Amino acid sequence: MEISLLIPDQRIISLEDALLLLAEQDTELTAPFSEEVMEFCGALSQAIFRDKEAARFPELFALAFWMRKAELVRLRSAFLAVVPPDTMALPRGLVFHVPPGNVDTIFVYSWLLSALAGNRNVIRMSSRGTPQSAILLRLWRETLQSTPRLRSNTVVLSYGHDRDVTAALSMICDVRVIWGGDHTVSEIRGIALPPHAREITFPDRYSLAVVSAARYLELSALDADKLAANFFNDVYWFDQMACSSPETVIWCGDVETSRKAADRFWTALAACNARKEYQSAPAIQMRKLLSACESIIDLPAVEYRRERDASIVTLESLDCLPRERCGGGMFLSYRIDDLTQLASILKKKDQTLTYFGFSDTELRKFVLSLRKRSIDRIVPIGQALQFNRFWDGYDLLHEFCTFTFVAAAQI
Repeated sequence: MEISLLIPDQRIISLEDALLLLAEQDTELTAPFSEEVMEFCGALSQAIFRDKEAARFPELFALAFWMRKAELVRLRSAFLAVVPPDTMALPRGLVFHVPPGNVDTIFVYSWLLSALAGNRNVIRMSSRGTPQSAILLRLWRETLQSTPRLRSNTVVLSYGHDRDVTAALSMICDVRVIWGGDHTVSEIRGIALPPHAREITFPDRYSLAVVSAARYLELSALDADKLAANFFNDVYWFDQMACSSPETVIWCGDVETSRKAADRFWTALAACNARKEYQSAPAIQMRKLLSACESIIDLPAVEYRRERDASIVTLESLDCLPRERCGGGMFLSYRIDDLTQLASILKKKDQTLTYFGFSDTELRKFVLSLRKRSIDRIVPIGQALQFNRFWDGYDLLHEFCTFTFVAAAQI
């Protein structure tokens, strides 16, 4: 079985060679947030900002912004603040990451938090490369030249759906992280782990947006355009295939106000799509048309609207919200009187709720009204794709650490 080695250098290797590379990794324990790792992340951030190819992809700049040195210093302070003085945070060991193929930057975010915790890492990349991932890997290799220890502490591999390779990597890891949907999670969960190892999974999720119709109509034309641009970023950076990209938009207000707000919003989004010259691929356009037709037939639809790269089906009920991901700008739309009605609609599968026009007090009251676990993130429109150490209910920094209690002698 041939495997493509992508980090620390680029060549074809065998499974035996890959296991040997991992066996040769530096196993000396490093406290979380070592200066070496933070300096490397800062250097990679700067390399992304300077790269002309990377400038074509805003999601790469968002990654670079998140991993700049100043942000990591803040992250370190927040992490250390909750570690008791009689407890030592230590890395868990070797972390095996299986990132999704549809979000080009997740493998770096996943690696970053694990590396900051002091772990060694092996990452399985999809064999379907993208321009974004190719740029990141090139810049990563270049930046590693000045960081010899990290060259031997992270291995990135690409191989097909080979169960034997995944099984071999799983049997030597201390943590396995699976991104990529229910099917991927189920398939890999069937592969054994060492008894001591832990597993972090990210199955299929669904996300929504909620807008106060009255407060939206109070916006100036300039601010309405800014909100449309923020919504564009949430939806179209990954063709709406990211788990946190909204697929259903909820209007909160009376019937007439919500109708006016929706009309203004979708018109503003179409204008934004035109300004950015966004156009989805023909296959995505066909998938949207099929999804819209199925929604009109199978769901309680009352209106269908088609704008530039946005298809909107308005529903009179969300009792049977399908929660299937189409992508490319396919939306379901619904109206509620107030936020409390939304609580009864949400399910465990729901991940991110982006919002506009609600106060912190209103949102916290809404969270307390949820009677079952649902919604892991509530963020303003424009921040759906903004990664955080808290994801899908996990505090990933803590998940990547083990904690040793050291009690002082009592005299």
